[in-house]
Amino acid sequence: MRKIRKSRVNLILAVSSCLTVISCNSPSAITENNNPTTSDTDNNKILKMIYWQAPTILNPHLSTGFKDSEASRITLEPLATFDSDSKLIPVLAQIIPSVENGGVAKDGLSVTWKLRQDVKWSDGEKFTASDVVFTYQFINNPKVGSVNSGDYAVVKNVEALDEYTVKITFKQVTPAWYSVFVGGAGMILPEHLYAQYNGENAREAPFNLLPVGTGGYAVSQFKPGDSVIYQKNPYYRQPETLNFEKIEIKGGGDATSAARAVLQTGDADFAYNLQVESNILDELSKANKGKIITNFGSNSERILLNYTDPNKETPEGERSSVKFPHPFFSNVKVRQAFALAVDKNTIAEQLYGITGKPTSNFLLAPPEFVSTNTTSEFNLDKAGKLLDEAGWKDTNGNGIRDKDGVEMKVLFQTTVNPLRQKTQAIIKQNWESLGIEVELKSIDASVMFSSDPSNNDTVEHFSADVQMFTTGNNNPDPTPYFKVYTCNNIPQKSNNWSGDNYSRYCNPEYDQLLQTVITELNPEKRAIIFKQLNDLLIENVTVIPIIHRADVVGIANNLQGVSLTAWDLRTWNITQWKKIN
Repeated sequence: MRKIRKSRVNLILAVSSCLTVISCNSPSAITENNNPTTSDTDNNKILKMIYWQAPTILNPHLSTGFKDSEASRITLEPLATFDSDSKLIPVLAQIIPSVENGGVAKDGLSVTWKLRQDVKWSDGEKFTASDVVFTYQFINNPKVGSVNSGDYAVVKNVEALDEYTVKITFKQVTPAWYSVFVGGAGMILPEHLYAQYNGENAREAPFNLLPVGTGGYAVSQFKPGDSVIYQKNPYYRQPETLNFEKIEIKGGGDATSAARAVLQTGDADFAYNLQVESNILDELSKANKGKIITNFGSNSERILLNYTDPNKETPEGERSSVKFPHPFFSNVKVRQAFALAVDKNTIAEQLYGITGKPTSNFLLAPPEFVSTNTTSEFNLDKAGKLLDEAGWKDTNGNGIRDKDGVEMKVLFQTTVNPLRQKTQAIIKQNWESLGIEVELKSIDASVMFSSDPSNNDTVEHFSADVQMFTTGNNNPDPTPYFKVYTCNNIPQKSNNWSGDNYSRYCNPEYDQLLQTVITELNPEKRAIIFKQLNDLLIENVTVIPIIHRADVVGIANNLQGVSLTAWDLRTWNITQWKKIN
């Protein structure tokens, strides 16, 4: 998933003294208690979590991976979030701003947040408005290369009116004032620790690996790509709500082994992102050690087509450069043909079952913004005719379509996961039946979603013709989600690969339409524009949605309080989780 994403060699070198087990003598480290008051044999006081895609960095503003953001969310917090009922609730804020209480400006140009005054960072320092201001400066600094910078592009200024009051001024009328500092992309960083890392050295900050947060639990040990251990934050404002002495995240294995650990053997209490075939989940569940929780939110498994040529390089060594259009995906008829040859129904029925259903939309939630104008069709005959019309025919009799000396060959990449490899196989078979040569590539999720600017295998570099993963909007206002496909959001060498328009799609008509929704205050008109934006992406085959994926997790029968929301990470309310006898 994209928020989907990684080898962090530069991070590890920067904190080489902490390489084997991160538990250094620094303000960020919560030292593990060697004589805990609660024995490890008291199983209800230990939460064991399986993240088969292991976290590699604990700064959510520097990673596109859900696995990293979820591990970060246990420690870091936003000003507010949306719960499972899509209700906005305060976290670090005292109250939710509104026009009635004076927090939201009537002209739509600003919002003022009142902050809690009883919050401390896990090193004992006070949390204040200056931390919020700094977090914006960090995210907005182009030298940092934050993956969340696009979400904050609407902001003109963030200022501290006093120690516990923050005013956010927008560049223009912004009806979705709740789109910043809220939910998974809104986590606040401590200024007193990150101030010296607000630039090109941001990825060298030791606190990317040993975060200091305001959440209920603090990191005591971290082995990137392997495990994270948390203990209670000694300065947490509501200690009575914390039900665990220790939380352990263990990485490794695959989604099936993670599901087995919770559903069949009972070795773990929680398993995230169970991308497992439905029939396997059903079989594992028969052991009655755990259960499956699903939530159809905003996420879809989708195919991205590269609008640029991954096989050509600039003199600077940049591949998938906007200077070199793709030899055949630049033609809309070719893109339409590839979409027509994706058998979504077979993929849904054979692989996903109750955990996924075919979709033809880019935007899947909230329902009032979902288009009803799109359809999906699987038609190999029509696909073949479109390729013929575009001039791609097998002129040399080798079974592969070609044009002007270029053969229609694609490299199709995704993450290592049996469900995805089987999806690839179904798609490959249909594409090859049309005379397209397809090479499959599988990349470890920790690499593909690492946002590592030096690694060519990340989703940002897109060193392939086709890639597949899951993502969706993380806020009920989908404006930032649609900004993904704007022209100025293309990742490239010049911006340190920080954009998330991985396909390199650029359409001035789309960009102009998006600008109209940003300032539109009328809810009905906004809904119409969001549907138009969705339809433009689908009609142009900028993205090929495949499956509306349920968020699937496994939990032990005695674990309570887990509540999935489409608008925050799975660990958003971990302070409310508990195990019962």
